[in-house]
Amino acid sequence: MSTPWGGMLRTAAALGIRPAAFWRLSLAEWRMLTAGPAQAAPMGRNEFERMAEAWPDD
Repeated sequence: MSTPWGGMLRTAAALGIRPAAFWRLSLAEWRMLTAGPAQAAPMGRNEFERMAEAWPDD
């Protein structure tokens, strides 16, 4: 499997990261910069039931 350098460089350019800075990034830094927004954990049953009691649909 080859590394998609072209796509990564285009993404870096879109983020305003200059090539010299791109090549200095660690893999962890790259992943942090390109990761999507953090997702909240799914709502648990107890939390759902408390919410349903507080704001009924009737």
